[in-house]
Amino acid sequence: MTPDLLRTRARGCLLGLAAGDALGRPAENLTPEEITRRWGRLTEIEPGSGGTDDTEYTIFAATLLSRHGHGLTSADVAREYRTRVIPLMDGPMRGAGFSELGTVRALLRGLNPPMTGLTHSHGWSDGLAMRAAPYGVFAAGDPSEAARLTAEDGTVSHNGEGVYGGQAVAAAVAVAMTGAPPPEVAHAALAAIPEDSWTARNLRAAMSAQDIGALYEAVVVRDYPWTDLAPEAVALAFAAYLLGEGDVEESVVIGANFGRDADTVAAIAGALAGAGRGEGGVPERWAKEIGPVAGRCLPGVKGLHVLDVATELAEAAARGR
Repeated sequence: MTPDLLRTRARGCLLGLAAGDALGRPAENLTPEEITRRWGRLTEIEPGSGGTDDTEYTIFAATLLSRHGHGLTSADVAREYRTRVIPLMDGPMRGAGFSELGTVRALLRGLNPPMTGLTHSHGWSDGLAMRAAPYGVFAAGDPSEAARLTAEDGTVSHNGEGVYGGQAVAAAVAVAMTGAPPPEVAHAALAAIPEDSWTARNLRAAMSAQDIGALYEAVVVRDYPWTDLAPEAVALAFAAYLLGEGDVEESVVIGANFGRDADTVAAIAGALAGAGRGEGGVPERWAKEIGPVAGRCLPGVKGLHVLDVATELAEAAARGR
């Protein structure tokens, strides 16, 4: 892959993720029926609203890779939390997921990985999956390496299905970065995780879904009080990407209108599609709404823009760090 192609696909991946995060934000925790009642079909980013912790944690993960490259370890990730996240906390982490909140508490108690991802009860959340795309960008064309690096990050904050969800996304992005068609990308996600895992079973359901009713019946856990289950969110995101045939706008819109953890679902769908289509595949009207992040959840990334971070990540990947 030429440096220019790597760069445009890296920028497309993270810009697509940020756009999906911003579009899905107001639909988070809603049902498809409620979304239809409010918007008909949600297709436009609310001006000035920006994204959520999904985008901020994605930027954080990308900077980890730019600093540490292929040598990244869970100890490095824990150290970055202790030096770049915890000291800047001013009260609660606004908008952070349960898994990351639990991780910070574990780190503050002096625990280290893997215990930091095992001692709280949200290791199965989609907090890793939402930020896993940079690992696929960095290891473009090498899904095994993308999954391995994601596990180094995931061990700090997740366990089990939470790690599998992140690995599935990262491996898929690594293949999408080569321009592979969506079905091949989805199969790469399956190949990166245990065949009998909950995440794999839901991914297979997503790959065969013909309509939203059947998809919901297969993957959505309706009686659970939260919508951040990694096997659910990852499956919905891949379904959106496949139904959208890899087109950034259609994949993101489908993901956002699925509801549930809509910002994460649309963000992952946008990352997959953006990696395949490149920066030019992201609608210009959406791209204009994506600015530097506010640092509401992670003050340490305040002022950074996904396009700049993606460019640095592509350069690090090209150097083979």
